[in-house]
Amino acid sequence: MTDAGTNANATSQKSQRTVAVAGATGFVGRTVVRELLSRGWAVRVLTRDRAKAARVLPKAGVTVIVGDVLEEASVDSLLTGAAACVNLVGILRESRGEGVASTFERAHTRTTRMLVQRCEAMGVARFVQVSALGVKDDGVSDYQRSKWNAEQAVRKSSLRWTVLRPGLIHGRDSEFIKLAKGWVSGHEAPWLFMPYFAREVEDKRVPLGPVEFVDPKIAPIAVEDVARAIALSLEKDATEGEVYNLVGSQTMTWPQMLRHLRDTLPGGNAGIEPMAVPSTPAAIGAMVAGRVGLGFMLPFDEGMARMGAEDSTASLDKVQSDLGFTPAPFSDSLARYAAAV
Repeated sequence: MTDAGTNANATSQKSQRTVAVAGATGFVGRTVVRELLSRGWAVRVLTRDRAKAARVLPKAGVTVIVGDVLEEASVDSLLTGAAACVNLVGILRESRGEGVASTFERAHTRTTRMLVQRCEAMGVARFVQVSALGVKDDGVSDYQRSKWNAEQAVRKSSLRWTVLRPGLIHGRDSEFIKLAKGWVSGHEAPWLFMPYFAREVEDKRVPLGPVEFVDPKIAPIAVEDVARAIALSLEKDATEGEVYNLVGSQTMTWPQMLRHLRDTLPGGNAGIEPMAVPSTPAAIGAMVAGRVGLGFMLPFDEGMARMGAEDSTASLDKVQSDLGFTPAPFSDSLARYAAAV
């Protein structure tokens, strides 16, 4: 059954329910809030910045709680009256500047544990955890391992949970698309080419065999499809206790995707081509830079270099079967907003 087939009675019942959303003011969170509102849900959000929430979120149907997701009192205020909780809190890169350090352990693991514990204490039984494609306990980065640990906190809880693992999420306001626009036009470093990470594969048929560079494959998913999957997870009982990989329905190599971006985004320079950056040397360089306090000078860290060389693809069979829809191809969804980037 597709989401279009939801009956009127279910919609009426749903309109009386409230969802608590952590991480609502981020790129994905803003779209999720709008999707939930469009389906009749009331939304409560937790933010440290009321002004930002007022700027990026709708006013009607949204209750804003100001506080910290690691403070019990703030989380309890967020969850008051909620029937479900969606956790979208996450970072792609750690920062350790002035103020509270933003670390993977804090943003992913500790935050999730706090939300889970307070949901259990307050009787908020339904929980949707937004994780990431490819996470595992022996992942190639602290990002992957912290996301895995967060998942375990959810899966071991007494909650009725669903875990969603999106790959690369794109949309008009995504940081990746903004970065790509600078690359394809030649207005942002590295100016002369479009970089991507390639993985090294050694030919083990002979001792000390040559190393080939392999272009990773990717199936980007539109932010609207991620939001749709989250809303459907809340509406469909069959998703409870399940894990879903979320990708778009178009798979390509990184060079193919970058060329498509160049040829579609305004200002693309046809003379600029993709160029592979070997993942391992880049990761080592980022690690060294980080240890001497110069990591901020690079647009990536060690984990991003290693993860960037992995394929970001998955089967959509389970999403199509349980959630009842097929995420859009990258080229179609990009075309809908490219002119406005």
